[in-house]
Amino acid sequence: MRILVFNAGSSSLKFGVFEGARGEGGETRQLVKGAFERFREGACAFALEIDGVAERGEAPHGDLGAAIAAVPGVLAQHGIDGIEAVGHRIVHGGAEFATPAVLDAPTLARIEALTPLAPLHNPANLHAVRLAQAVWPDLPQVGVFDTAFHLTNPPRVYSYAVPAAWREAGLRRFGFHGTSHKYVAERAAQALGQPLARLRIISVHLGNGASVCAINLGKSFESSMGLTALEGLVMGTRSGDVDPGAFGYLQRQLGLGIEEIEQALYSDSGLKGLTGSSDMRDVEDRAAAGDAAAQMAINLYAHRARKYIGAYAAGMGGVDAVVFTGGIGENSASMRRRICDGLDFMGLRLDFDRNQSVDLAGRAAPQIQSYGARVAVLVTETAEQLQIAREVAAHLSRPEAEVRPIPVAVSGRHVHLAEDSLKALFGPEYALTIAKQLRQPGNWAANERVTLVGPKGRLENVAILGPLRRRTQIEVSRTDSFALGIDAPVRDSGDLDGTPTVRLIGPHGQLDTDGLIVAARHVHMHPDDAQAMGLEDGQMVSVRIGQGERALTFGHTKIRIQPNAFTEMHIDTDEANASGIGPNWVGEVIEMEAHLGA
Repeated sequence: MRILVFNAGSSSLKFGVFEGARGEGGETRQLVKGAFERFREGACAFALEIDGVAERGEAPHGDLGAAIAAVPGVLAQHGIDGIEAVGHRIVHGGAEFATPAVLDAPTLARIEALTPLAPLHNPANLHAVRLAQAVWPDLPQVGVFDTAFHLTNPPRVYSYAVPAAWREAGLRRFGFHGTSHKYVAERAAQALGQPLARLRIISVHLGNGASVCAINLGKSFESSMGLTALEGLVMGTRSGDVDPGAFGYLQRQLGLGIEEIEQALYSDSGLKGLTGSSDMRDVEDRAAAGDAAAQMAINLYAHRARKYIGAYAAGMGGVDAVVFTGGIGENSASMRRRICDGLDFMGLRLDFDRNQSVDLAGRAAPQIQSYGARVAVLVTETAEQLQIAREVAAHLSRPEAEVRPIPVAVSGRHVHLAEDSLKALFGPEYALTIAKQLRQPGNWAANERVTLVGPKGRLENVAILGPLRRRTQIEVSRTDSFALGIDAPVRDSGDLDGTPTVRLIGPHGQLDTDGLIVAARHVHMHPDDAQAMGLEDGQMVSVRIGQGERALTFGHTKIRIQPNAFTEMHIDTDEANASGIGPNWVGEVIEMEAHLGA
């Protein structure tokens, strides 16, 4: 499948043509790599690479619109045809676009309504879409959203502590650069030879736009950008973090209006506001020549990034790898060094020679940490266009799936015991007795009960489910965790490393054990149902439960295919209470997310 990808950013236009197998898992090859950047009056820098032959120079395009309009001619000039679909990077998709979407008129209207949240980006994205629709009116145009990857952020991360009416109006954190962070995390896991779902990764995207993303066990946990692409790191022309009280202060002191302040924060701040130049290459050259303003800007830039890395390591309870990407992250050895210096306390140390000799040819992801360091540090070229092409191909290649009802079961608090825990709680020779069989074959509820005790309170008569497991696991709701006074993480069953400790009390004794989680919602699925519905093991889906005004959609629900499973969705009591779900409710899969693998 041949796909043209447009990536229209705030200060550059990247485009590419990709050839790849239909669907997921096939190799995708880049045929064309092009870019227009460093716009100035009536001209810009131009780069093109086709079949390994590169050309660079200046093009007569003074802005993004002119550059976008030039792409069809560039492709025709080099004999590139046979385009089957056009993929577009869309920066802001709000809370509703969790997966790629065909860009028809209603969808474009919804994206346009989000423009106030991304005024530098969404207009350029939409301009590229409309041009492509005019040139290739019969081809599908598909949007891939920067914000989609971050929709897995928990409420404590995406919520602002502001009045309820503001939050109800849509004021929340979204995060951006999601396509880049997603690709970087997958590439880092591949380079480390580890499943992404077992790694805690901090992706540091440093370019004209910059952000840091904490990727916890394969999911975006937090990003430095917020409601808009202004929050977080110092950027080329954007301020990053600023006290919101600045708006009132600047209005009173300088008589500036909201629009003036906002415009300045987007276009006249960041490196440009500190030094007069938005290009880190210029700033580093001036700093080396003794420019005090440039030196301060570099120190501020590095400090902000280092601060976020430390915070995200704490938020995830540790970090396995830090990955640098983006124009600055890929090319500035000195900035990588400045950011990493001082992080020895968390086991992160750079090797001087490895950092100085980074080679990213062939989409390499070299490691640059000191030998023996606890945290891996990698550098890799971001490949947003490649990731977009993959997701567009997967989205357009999905077969028409059969809709089958999925029974919904509400799972109350319970414990799965390991053999050593059973002995500690009930005695050395004790065997659990079966009270009733559960719908999942081989699983049963025991007659016995235990008590859970935390620093705040206790939960009595907690059910035990059999059979015994290799490791003790305790599943509670979020409300239960507050009753105990312990912050239990949302985890897949069996993913227990780094989970908090809770005390279990039985009739024979007590023990303190880790393994306390809030179980991530999931669907147990029989292989026959999975095949009919076009689903894969480990895939994330959205499930709609109920009809009409009472309908509710549960996003990011994991499919777990097991040979003898009874197809059934499991949610906890908090989710059931919040949505009014009772016995005999069913749901249906309405959206499938790209399969991330193990």
